[in-house]
Amino acid sequence: MEENKQTEKQEDDVIENADQEIIDEVNQPDAEEATNELEVLQREKDEVYQRLLRVQAEYDNFRRRTQKEKEADRKYRSQSLITDLLPIVDNFERAIQAEVNNEAAKQFVDGIKMVYRQLNDALEKEGVEVIATVGETFDPHLHQGVVQVEDDQYESNVVVEELQKGYKLKDRIIRPAMVKVNQ
Repeated sequence: MEENKQTEKQEDDVIENADQEIIDEVNQPDAEEATNELEVLQREKDEVYQRLLRVQAEYDNFRRRTQKEKEADRKYRSQSLITDLLPIVDNFERAIQAEVNNEAAKQFVDGIKMVYRQLNDALEKEGVEVIATVGETFDPHLHQGVVQVEDDQYESNVVVEELQKGYKLKDRIIRPAMVKVNQ
């Protein structure tokens, strides 16, 4: 009987050891698989997080760019109208400079001057400025040099005469001034 008990105990020990070996074998790959799976998931999470950061940065840039475009549209909304009006302003200036001898023509010119002032006031309200020319240093961004002259009264590279007015809308050049420049 004791022998049976010992044999049974040995059998139980063998079975228990075998069971433990099987459990160890089963658990070992699971632990490695779980570790690998965890690493893969961590990498995927990092990639998704980086993608999220890039998308968020792109959205912020898009929002800022759109905001700047809207501000520029508001700031320069009247540019095309002003560009169309500048030849009219030039014609008013020519009409005002015309010599008149009789009283009726003088009254007509006075009416033209009044309309011209109103037009200039409206342009100034929109932010239109006349570009300074005579006596200024020639700036190719502001002036269009059409003629070069030699004049001892002016230094070299100085605007001597304005042939056509130039205009700015706020900080943007609408039309450069046509000028004569001293050599």
